[in-house]
Amino acid sequence: MKYILAKKLEMTQIWQGDNVVPVTRVQAGPCVITQIKTLDKDGYDAVQIGFGEKKKKNIKKPQLKKLEIGNWKLKIQPRYYREFRITPMDYANGLRQGTPKDMQKNLNTNLKVGDVIDVSAFEAGDAIKVTGISKGKGFQGVVKRHGFHGQDKTHGNKDQLRMPGSIGATGPAHVFKGQKMPGRMGGDRVTVSNLKIIEVDKENNILLIKGAVPGARNGLLRITHNS
Repeated sequence: MKYILAKKLEMTQIWQGDNVVPVTRVQAGPCVITQIKTLDKDGYDAVQIGFGEKKKKNIKKPQLKKLEIGNWKLKIQPRYYREFRITPMDYANGLRQGTPKDMQKNLNTNLKVGDVIDVSAFEAGDAIKVTGISKGKGFQGVVKRHGFHGQDKTHGNKDQLRMPGSIGATGPAHVFKGQKMPGRMGGDRVTVSNLKIIEVDKENNILLIKGAVPGARNGLLRITHNS
Protein backbone atom coordinates (compact mmCIF):
# COMPACT_ATOMS: atom_id res chain seq x y z
CA MET A 1 0.00 0.00 0.00
CA LYS A 2 1.31 3.43 -0.94
CA TYR A 3 0.41 6.32 1.34
CA ILE A 4 1.95 9.62 2.37
CA LEU A 5 1.03 13.05 3.74
CA ALA A 6 1.82 16.12 1.68
CA LYS A 7 1.53 19.90 1.53
CA LYS A 8 0.09 21.65 -1.50
CA LEU A 9 2.56 24.17 -2.92
CA GLU A 10 1.31 25.61 -6.20
CA MET A 11 -0.01 24.90 -9.67
CA THR A 12 2.16 25.21 -12.75
CA GLN A 13 2.53 23.61 -16.16
CA ILE A 14 5.09 21.45 -17.92
CA TRP A 15 5.68 20.43 -21.50
CA GLN A 16 5.25 16.87 -22.73
CA GLY A 17 6.20 16.85 -26.37
CA ASP A 18 4.04 19.52 -28.02
CA ASN A 19 1.43 19.51 -25.26
CA VAL A 20 1.18 21.64 -22.13
CA VAL A 21 0.12 19.68 -19.04
CA PRO A 22 -1.25 21.51 -15.96
CA VAL A 23 0.24 20.04 -12.78
CA THR A 24 0.14 20.63 -9.03
CA ARG A 25 3.41 20.69 -7.09
CA VAL A 26 3.15 19.10 -3.65
CA GLN A 27 5.75 18.49 -0.97
CA ALA A 28 5.22 14.84 -0.06
CA GLY A 29 6.91 13.84 3.18
CA PRO A 30 9.22 12.88 4.59
CA CYS A 31 6.83 11.23 7.05
CA VAL A 32 7.71 9.12 10.07
CA ILE A 33 5.75 6.17 11.44
CA THR A 34 4.66 7.13 14.96
CA GLN A 35 2.38 4.20 15.82
CA ILE A 36 1.34 0.81 14.49
CA LYS A 37 -2.14 -0.40 15.43
CA THR A 38 -2.97 -4.09 15.25
CA LEU A 39 -6.13 -6.16 15.24
CA ASP A 40 -5.44 -7.85 18.58
CA LYS A 41 -4.55 -4.72 20.52
CA ASP A 42 -6.61 -1.95 18.91
CA GLY A 43 -9.38 -3.80 17.09
CA TYR A 44 -8.18 -2.83 13.61
CA ASP A 45 -4.97 -2.60 11.61
CA ALA A 46 -3.59 0.82 10.77
CA VAL A 47 -0.39 2.80 10.48
CA GLN A 48 -0.17 6.27 12.03
CA ILE A 49 2.33 8.62 10.43
CA GLY A 50 3.45 12.12 11.30
CA PHE A 51 4.28 14.97 8.94
CA GLY A 52 5.65 18.47 9.28
CA GLU A 53 7.42 19.97 12.25
CA LYS A 54 6.17 21.65 15.40
CA LYS A 55 8.10 23.47 18.10
CA LYS A 56 8.58 21.41 21.23
CA LYS A 57 7.34 24.22 23.48
CA ASN A 58 3.96 24.15 21.71
CA ILE A 59 3.34 20.44 22.26
CA LYS A 60 1.48 19.12 25.28
CA LYS A 61 3.42 16.82 27.59
CA PRO A 62 1.20 13.74 27.04
CA GLN A 63 1.90 14.01 23.31
CA LEU A 64 5.64 14.32 23.92
CA LYS A 65 5.53 11.24 26.14
CA LYS A 66 3.77 9.30 23.42
CA LEU A 67 6.69 9.98 21.07
CA GLU A 68 9.12 8.34 23.49
CA ILE A 69 8.80 4.63 22.75
CA GLY A 70 11.43 2.46 24.40
CA ASN A 71 14.91 3.60 23.44
CA TRP A 72 13.56 5.29 20.33
CA LYS A 73 12.74 9.00 20.35
CA LEU A 74 11.76 11.31 17.52
CA LYS A 75 14.31 13.96 16.67
CA ILE A 76 11.52 16.25 15.49
CA GLN A 77 7.92 16.59 16.62
CA PRO A 78 5.41 16.20 13.76
CA ARG A 79 2.70 18.80 13.31
CA TYR A 80 0.13 16.47 11.72
CA TYR A 81 -0.85 12.89 12.53
CA ARG A 82 -3.00 10.73 10.29
CA GLU A 83 -3.93 7.05 10.14
CA PHE A 84 -3.99 4.81 7.10
CA ARG A 85 -5.99 1.61 7.43
CA ILE A 86 -4.56 -1.75 6.40
CA THR A 87 -7.52 -3.75 5.08
CA PRO A 88 -8.00 -7.36 3.94
CA MET A 89 -8.17 -5.99 0.38
CA ASP A 90 -4.48 -5.08 0.68
CA TYR A 91 -3.75 -8.75 1.29
CA ALA A 92 -5.91 -9.80 -1.64
CA ASN A 93 -3.96 -7.42 -3.90
CA GLY A 94 -0.65 -8.83 -2.72
CA LEU A 95 0.35 -5.62 -0.98
CA ARG A 96 0.75 -7.55 2.28
CA GLN A 97 1.82 -11.16 2.55
CA GLY A 98 -0.28 -13.80 4.30
CA THR A 99 -3.90 -13.71 5.42
CA PRO A 100 -5.87 -11.24 7.56
CA LYS A 101 -5.21 -13.54 10.55
CA ASP A 102 -1.50 -12.83 10.14
CA MET A 103 -1.96 -9.04 10.16
CA GLN A 104 -0.29 -8.42 13.51
CA LYS A 105 2.73 -10.56 12.67
CA ASN A 106 3.17 -9.02 9.23
CA LEU A 107 2.71 -5.45 10.44
CA ASN A 108 5.31 -5.88 13.15
CA THR A 109 7.71 -7.45 10.65
CA ASN A 110 7.31 -5.10 7.68
CA LEU A 111 6.80 -1.79 9.47
CA LYS A 112 8.50 -0.32 12.50
CA VAL A 113 7.96 2.81 14.54
CA GLY A 114 10.48 5.39 13.41
CA ASP A 115 10.62 4.24 9.77
CA VAL A 116 10.62 7.10 7.28
CA ILE A 117 8.23 7.24 4.32
CA ASP A 118 9.20 9.48 1.41
CA VAL A 119 8.39 9.97 -2.26
CA SER A 120 10.55 7.00 -3.26
CA ALA A 121 7.44 4.88 -2.62
CA PHE A 122 5.84 6.46 -5.72
CA GLU A 123 6.77 6.39 -9.38
CA ALA A 124 5.84 8.46 -12.41
CA GLY A 125 2.65 7.12 -13.95
CA ASP A 126 1.13 5.89 -10.68
CA ALA A 127 -2.63 6.38 -10.29
CA ILE A 128 -3.44 7.99 -6.95
CA LYS A 129 -6.29 9.60 -5.04
CA VAL A 130 -5.81 12.82 -3.10
CA THR A 131 -7.87 13.96 -0.11
CA GLY A 132 -7.88 17.52 1.22
CA ILE A 133 -10.07 20.27 2.65
CA SER A 134 -11.65 22.40 -0.08
CA LYS A 135 -11.36 26.18 -0.03
CA GLY A 136 -13.90 27.88 2.21
CA LYS A 137 -16.28 30.25 0.40
CA GLY A 138 -18.28 31.52 3.37
CA PHE A 139 -22.05 32.12 3.21
CA GLN A 140 -23.20 31.92 -0.41
CA GLY A 141 -26.48 32.10 -2.28
CA VAL A 142 -28.13 29.41 -4.34
CA VAL A 143 -26.66 30.55 -7.67
CA LYS A 144 -23.06 30.11 -6.55
CA ARG A 145 -23.66 27.28 -4.08
CA HIS A 146 -25.98 25.05 -6.10
CA GLY A 147 -25.69 26.40 -9.64
CA PHE A 148 -29.23 27.79 -9.92
CA HIS A 149 -29.92 29.42 -13.28
CA GLY A 150 -31.44 32.58 -11.82
CA GLN A 151 -34.69 34.28 -12.73
CA ASP A 152 -35.63 36.60 -15.59
CA LYS A 153 -34.14 40.08 -15.72
CA THR A 154 -37.21 41.50 -17.49
CA HIS A 155 -40.93 40.80 -18.05
CA GLY A 156 -42.01 42.40 -14.82
CA ASN A 157 -39.39 40.71 -12.64
CA LYS A 158 -37.68 43.01 -10.17
CA ASP A 159 -34.99 42.39 -7.53
CA GLN A 160 -35.47 38.62 -7.84
CA LEU A 161 -32.63 37.69 -10.21
CA ARG A 162 -30.54 35.61 -7.79
CA MET A 163 -33.28 34.61 -5.35
CA PRO A 164 -34.20 30.91 -5.01
CA GLY A 165 -37.94 31.30 -5.60
CA SER A 166 -40.41 28.91 -3.99
CA ILE A 167 -39.05 26.58 -1.29
CA GLY A 168 -42.14 24.40 -1.01
CA ALA A 169 -45.91 24.09 -1.20
CA THR A 170 -48.41 25.53 1.28
CA GLY A 171 -49.96 22.20 2.25
CA PRO A 172 -47.09 20.50 4.12
CA ALA A 173 -46.52 23.73 6.07
CA HIS A 174 -42.81 23.08 6.40
CA VAL A 175 -39.66 22.97 4.29
CA PHE A 176 -38.65 19.46 3.28
CA LYS A 177 -35.28 18.15 4.38
CA GLY A 178 -32.61 18.49 1.69
CA GLN A 179 -34.05 21.63 0.10
CA LYS A 180 -31.29 23.54 -1.66
CA MET A 181 -30.97 26.89 0.04
CA PRO A 182 -28.30 29.52 0.78
CA GLY A 183 -25.69 28.56 3.37
CA ARG A 184 -22.06 27.96 4.17
CA MET A 185 -20.05 26.72 1.22
CA GLY A 186 -16.67 25.02 1.04
CA GLY A 187 -14.38 23.83 3.80
CA ASP A 188 -15.39 20.21 3.18
CA ARG A 189 -13.34 17.04 2.96
CA VAL A 190 -12.94 16.26 -0.75
CA THR A 191 -11.34 13.25 -2.42
CA VAL A 192 -10.28 13.26 -6.07
CA SER A 193 -9.54 9.85 -7.59
CA ASN A 194 -7.67 8.69 -10.69
CA LEU A 195 -5.03 11.42 -10.62
CA LYS A 196 -1.72 10.66 -12.28
CA ILE A 197 1.80 11.35 -11.05
CA ILE A 198 3.76 13.05 -13.81
CA GLU A 199 7.14 13.41 -12.13
CA VAL A 200 8.87 12.43 -8.87
CA ASP A 201 11.67 14.61 -7.46
CA LYS A 202 13.26 12.35 -4.83
CA GLU A 203 15.94 14.85 -3.83
CA ASN A 204 13.44 17.56 -2.83
CA ASN A 205 10.47 15.31 -1.92
CA ILE A 206 8.30 16.89 -4.63
CA LEU A 207 5.51 15.25 -6.61
CA LEU A 208 4.03 16.70 -9.78
CA ILE A 209 0.40 15.60 -10.04
CA LYS A 210 -1.59 16.05 -13.24
CA GLY A 211 -4.52 18.42 -12.77
CA ALA A 212 -5.82 20.13 -9.64
CA VAL A 213 -6.06 18.83 -6.08
CA PRO A 214 -8.42 20.02 -3.31
CA GLY A 215 -7.60 22.90 -0.99
CA ALA A 216 -5.60 26.08 -0.80
CA ARG A 217 -1.84 26.51 -0.82
CA ASN A 218 -0.03 24.98 2.16
CA GLY A 219 -3.06 22.77 2.83
CA LEU A 220 -2.59 19.23 4.14
CA LEU A 221 -3.18 16.38 1.67
CA ARG A 222 -3.52 12.62 2.02
CA ILE A 223 -2.13 10.71 -0.96
CA THR A 224 -2.85 7.00 -1.42
CA HIS A 225 -2.76 4.54 -4.28
CA ASN A 226 -5.96 4.43 -6.33
CA SER A 227 -7.61 1.16 -5.30
